[in-house]
Amino acid sequence: MGFWSKTFTWWNGATWGTTLFSSRHGKQVGRDEQGNVYFEHKKDPRRRWVIYDGANDGSNVPPGWNAWLRGTIDELPDKALPERRKFHKSPEKNLTGTMAAFRPDGALGSGKLRPAATGDYQPWTPD
Repeated sequence: MGFWSKTFTWWNGATWGTTLFSSRHGKQVGRDEQGNVYFEHKKDPRRRWVIYDGANDGSNVPPGWNAWLRGTIDELPDKALPERRKFHKSPEKNLTGTMAAFRPDGALGSGKLRPAATGDYQPWTPD
């Protein structure tokens, strides 16, 4: 990220102000598998925040870290939560607004036609 974008744009990642505040008032407590860095305030550990690796998108935070950020669990997710089981799916980020989002048959981006009506629809008519 360039100097000017780190100075003026918050949506592409942490700005200089966020980085400075985090280094002065925060204590780094962990990092997830996506590269996001998690902090808590030195004086008030109830104040917690994340610096995203890349674009600022809350759906990039795994569920365990999300619970820690919101104060649902007090300890870090590695200690507070049970081990992940084989049948659990990996969390996915929110795909709304992207080409990978779900589109039902007949939607503009789906490339499929909607099935014909089956004739079971009865419109309401006032008496």
